[in-house]
This record gives sequence, structure tokens and C-alpha cells, in this order.
Amino acid sequence: MRLLIVAFSGGTALLQLQRELPDGELLAGLAALGALALVGGAFGARSARFGASAAAYWLSPARSLGRAIGAALLGFTWAGSMAQQRLAEALPEGWEMREIALTGVVASLPQHFERGERFVFDVEAAHPRAASVPRRILLSWYHPWDDAAAGESTELGDEAGEEVDAGGVVRPGERWRFTARLKRPHGNANPHGFDYEAWLLERQIRATGSLRGRGQRIDDFVARPGYAVERLRDALRRRFLDALPEAPYLGVLIALAVGDQRAIPGDQWTVFNRTGVTHLMSISGLHVTMVAALGALLVNGLWRRSRRLLLWRPAQQAAVVAGWLAALAYALLAGFEVPAQRTFYMLTVVAAAQLSGRNLGISRTVLLALLAVLVLDPWAVLAIGFWLSFGAVALLLFVASARLRESRGARAALARWGMAQWAVSVGSLPLMLLFFQQFSLVSPLANALAIPLVSLLITPLALVFAVLPWPPLLVFDHWLLAQLMNGLDTLAGWPLWQQPAPPLWATLLALSGVAWLLLPRGFPARASGLCLLLPALCWQPPRPPPGEAWVEVLDVGQGLAVLVRTASRALLYDSGPLYSGEANAGTRVVVPYLRAVGVGALDALLLSHRDRDHTGGAAAVQAALPVARVLSSIPELPGERCHAGQSWEWDGVRLAIVHPLADDYQLPGRKSNRMSCVLRVGNGRDAVLLTADLEAADEGALRSRSALASALLVAPHHGGKGSSTPEFIAAVGARQVIFSAGYRNPFKHPHPVVLERYAASRQWRTDRDGALHIVLAPGVADVSAWRETHRRYWYGR
Repeated sequence: MRLLIVAFSGGTALLQLQRELPDGELLAGLAALGALALVGGAFGARSARFGASAAAYWLSPARSLGRAIGAALLGFTWAGSMAQQRLAEALPEGWEMREIALTGVVASLPQHFERGERFVFDVEAAHPRAASVPRRILLSWYHPWDDAAAGESTELGDEAGEEVDAGGVVRPGERWRFTARLKRPHGNANPHGFDYEAWLLERQIRATGSLRGRGQRIDDFVARPGYAVERLRDALRRRFLDALPEAPYLGVLIALAVGDQRAIPGDQWTVFNRTGVTHLMSISGLHVTMVAALGALLVNGLWRRSRRLLLWRPAQQAAVVAGWLAALAYALLAGFEVPAQRTFYMLTVVAAAQLSGRNLGISRTVLLALLAVLVLDPWAVLAIGFWLSFGAVALLLFVASARLRESRGARAALARWGMAQWAVSVGSLPLMLLFFQQFSLVSPLANALAIPLVSLLITPLALVFAVLPWPPLLVFDHWLLAQLMNGLDTLAGWPLWQQPAPPLWATLLALSGVAWLLLPRGFPARASGLCLLLPALCWQPPRPPPGEAWVEVLDVGQGLAVLVRTASRALLYDSGPLYSGEANAGTRVVVPYLRAVGVGALDALLLSHRDRDHTGGAAAVQAALPVARVLSSIPELPGERCHAGQSWEWDGVRLAIVHPLADDYQLPGRKSNRMSCVLRVGNGRDAVLLTADLEAADEGALRSRSALASALLVAPHHGGKGSSTPEFIAAVGARQVIFSAGYRNPFKHPHPVVLERYAASRQWRTDRDGALHIVLAPGVADVSAWRETHRRYWYGR
């Protein structure tokens, strides 16, 4: 059974790596073949059992392999059929960004952000009827820009419901009528980046959009179990907010009680990441298990006090059922996210085994939970938390099974606890470096401090307050959390282990080294497992050879961020947009990419001009890594002013600024776009021209004073029609042109007129192609697109 579950899981994971989804006929054929292999293998195994012979003995491994292949095929086809069903529900391209009247129900706990709130919406009807709208979408409702507008925007409507302008008023389970503009699922596509489209697909959200104008509340509550749970979560969140509205760590308590992780500010997440306790500050498997254990212990103790109950059912069975119900309630309260699901399924298997009197064993229990997760959610293999949590469980089982015969007692228990901490810390190192390119050196110490406090005191007290809303209880709980945060703040100042992302082969080798290192005491040459860790720990990614430059135009949405690398140097040209007060392209895209590719310091940061879509991530970049030199056209920004005539050479590659002129800074009232720093990166034969938001008036002046010929051009102003004049295009003569723009952006960049002007050039777009990698070598100027080289079947769908 264990081999079959592992094979089924492998088939499920393989489907998620496909560039295109197999059609229905092929999936049906593969499913039939897999079922035949399973049935044939089982029949052969039974025949061999009753007629043991030499031939049957030698055929047994072949039958096992055949059954494993059959299980893998079934996993592949099961995931494929579910993907087909989910992708069949799509928003047609013709209805993107068109106003559609929607009637439906708020299906999730609204998530508040700086300018509004975001929630899942179950669509019941759409107008016009010709509009084909998915049943489940994600809507954003933006607040008015000023408080006065917000105060005047809420007014009573007619008898059909309330008409509301401002956000912050929707509650789960309410039926509303909205007017919205929708888009197909789309996210930034970058190496080592978060796949937002896969995240939406896993949650069955097939379109996103923003509301237009007024909304009309039709019904206060639609009675369905899922909506009732979400309404309860909303009521509990309000209870916490009303009790301690100004408490600095209240967001953590809300996250532990109802799973609203957006309630935690960004600076606190930074502390959790640096100390390695992120898994504790949201509802995780550890918390679900702890709640189940507390529920079981409570019912077990009370049950034993009643002779009548003991005569009816044993206390152990009652405790198992109570623990299972407690886990279910807490998982639902958490929004039934994937980490809670995994633990709940595992506890379900354990409960079923204990109630039936069967002992499945620990490994079978974990694998059955794995099977349940992947049957219900084949996309779970795409989640980092899936690998970290199941990996941690596997490590603990491996260590525990190797030490079952060790002595008992307090000293032995302490030794086992220390070994568990050591196993999880060392075992998670390869995966942490692969996924996050960093590892907290103080994680064992921080977890040793945080796990008992959070799991045994802080979380249970938050849950008790949710049931019994006594404010002093919450005040005490917040005080405990504040003491913990003081310690974590101190530990967060300790250094992190940071390095480039190791390749998959080095990660797998490191995991095998971990297994070798954690073998039982007395096993020979255990320390040699450290040698297998070295490739991952010492990995250095490739760099351009001398005379060559690699230029990456990152997909940051409606903005620009370009990394220029030579053999030993790195320059960042612009830093992407500011998405909100707590989110920017620097933290979300640029810094993770720099860390993953091994850029630990920038030799130069060039900020072309003032606009926030070009400089929004600058502060995050400067806070994350050293910057030797800053150039910009922003007078109040510390650093050098960029101007034509500045040039330098790195490793045989020449970088030159060709705009603006030094005298342009003396001109009053000059627009920010017209001061864009234009950078030309050349190797003596070909060049890449980076133009930021250069406008038509300056294109002519630049053309008259500089040689602009370049093989590749990052188009001015994202392809806006106020730039890219035919004369400028002819002067550059680029064989390939790149447009950095957001998907379905409101400015309609790149403009169709501009696209027509570049008809003679090969056109690339970050909104369509994702991040673009340029190799500028002698005689070569090659471009590759992330969405093409690493395509997945859900892209664009």
C-alpha cells in the first residue's frame, strides 16, 4: 500500500509539471491502463501466493513495479481530470475589463488592505446574460481616496437593499449586487517567484476583478454551512478587534484564532522569518494537533467521572471522537487552509484506526493522509508548505523509529526532544535554501522558546476568549505574546544564512545527506552525510563570462525593474512599483530574485526618475543588501545625479548614460518623465538600450546627439503612445523590443499604435511572456521568456 500511495503522489506531481494539459481521450486511456496494471498486479500477487514457484518469485518485483506504474498513472489522470474540470470554467477574453453586473454571495472572510478589502464572491447571476462568468471569483473593493468622501459615501438605498460606496462593510454570507470589471487569473511570472495563478487555481478562483461604483446589499445572510462558518469567523475577528483595537500584536492572536494572516503587519512577518517561527504564527498542523489533544484530554477526564457513560462507551473512544471534532472545528475556523487540511486528514486516519481497533502504523497513517490531501487537492504539491510539513513529519518519524529502544525517563525524554529539534532544523535546511535561499541560524533556539508558549498558552487562551469573551483574558494573552515578541526581536538581530538557490540535484543530494546524518547512533561513518550537504551549501550560480552581459527584465506588473550582470558586477536599473503601503516589487520580486541568483550586493542602483512604478521598491532593495553607488535624476535622493557623459566599463562591458543632460536639472518645472536616465549597455558590437519613461520630445534631442543603435530596446514609457516616435525607432534599429507592462493595465500599455510602429521588430511583453532573460554576447543578442521556458498548463487560462 505504501508503495502505491507514493507512486500515486508521484503521478499527481508529474501532472503539475506539464506544459499543456492532456486531452480527455488520452487521460481516459491512461486511466484504463493504470487500472489494468493495478488489477493485473494484484491478481498476479494472489496467484503467486497460492502457487509459489521460482518463476512466481522472480516475477514478484516486476508485478510490484507494474502496480506502482499503474498507481502513478491513476494519480496522473486523476489530477488531469480535475484540472480539466476546473479550467473548463473560464472568463472569455472578450469579457475581460468590461463592466458586468453580478449578483452573488460573499463567500469568504474579507481581507483588509490599505485601500480597501478583498473577498471571494460566489456568482449566482450575471448581466448581460451573454457574459460567461465563473462561479467563484476574487473581488477587490477600493476605498474612496479621502476621509470626507468615505464619510459621505454610505447612504440608505431603496427597499431592495442598501447602496454603499465605501469598502469595509461587506460580511460573509451576504447577498450583493455589484458592477465589476473582471480579468482572467494572472500574476507576475519570475524565476524563484510566487505562482499566483497556481494559487488561484488551487482555490477554484477563476477570475479576479475590482468593483465599480455602488454595491447593493440584497440579503443579510444566505443560509449555507460554508457561509455560516465564514460569518462566525468574521464575528470572532470583530470580537478581538473590539476588545483590543490598538494592541500591536492583536493581528497574531486573530491569525491564531481564525486564520486571518493578513491581520499581521509586515514588520512582524520579518521578525518571524528571521527567527524561523513563521509556521507558529498562523494556524498550522501543530496547532490543530494540539487543539485535538486538549479536546481529547478534556473529554477523557470528564467521561471517566460518569459510570453510565463508561458503560455505554469506553472513555478512550469518546476521547478520540472529541479530539477529531475539536480538530475539525478548529480547521474550519482557520478557513480550512492546506496545512490544517493535512493535519485533519491525518487525525481522521488515526481516529478511524483507533475506533476500528486496527493499528495502521505511523508511516501508513502519514501516507494515507497524503493520499487524502492529493485526492481532494492535487495542486497541494505546488505549495511550499506541503513539502515542508510532510518533510518535517517524515524526519520526525525517521528519527523516532531509529530510537524506539532507547531508555525512558526525564533525561531520555529531554534527549529525544533535543534530537527532534536537531532533526527538523538540519532536515529543513535543504528545502529552506531551495525555496527561500535563507535559513535562520537561531531557529532552533527561537522555536524552543516559541513552541511551548504559542502552542500551550497563547493559542489556547485566544481560543478560550473566542468562546468566552472576557477582555482581561485577552489582555493577559496579549501580554504573554508581547514578552515572546521581545525575545524574538532580540533574536531577529542575529545573522541569517543566505545563499543562492541550489539546483534540484544538489537539494536531493543534501536530503540524502540529512538522512545519512540522522541514522541511529553507532551506525558507521554517519558524519560523512555532511559531505553530501556541501554542494547545496556551497553552490555558486553561473555568471556571465568576461565581455558578456546578462540582462533580466523582471515581471513586476505596471512598472520596470532590470538587472544587469557582468562577470563580477551587478547593476539594478529601477526597482519596480509600489503596490501598497506594505507591498512593493522590491520585497516581492526584486530582492528574492537577487538572492536566488547570488547577487549579495549591488555595485550600482540606477533609479531613472521619480515615478513610483520605477522607484517603489528602492527602499526595500537598499535595506536588504549593500549598494555601492546610487544614481538617479531625483534631486532630493542621496547619491549622484545621472547625466549624459557618465560611463564606465565592467568586465569588458561598457555602460553609458546618454540622457538627461547635466544642464536639464536647471530647467524649472521639467516633468519627471523627461528626466528619465537612459542607459546603454554594450559589448562593442551589440547593445541593450534602457529608456524608462522617455517622452517623444526628448527622443528627438537624444537622437540628434547620441549614437543609439542597439540590438534590443526596452520600449520607452511601457509602450505609451506619447513616446516611441518612428524616427526614434529607426535611429535605434532594434531587432527586438521589450515592453514592461501590467496585465490589462488601465493605461492600455503598450498602445496598439506603438505596437504597429515596432512591427519590424520581434516583440516581447512581460505581461504575456513573464520575466525576460537577455544574453548579450559578442555576435549574440538572445532573449528567452520565463513563461515559455517554464510553461505550465494553467498559464493564460
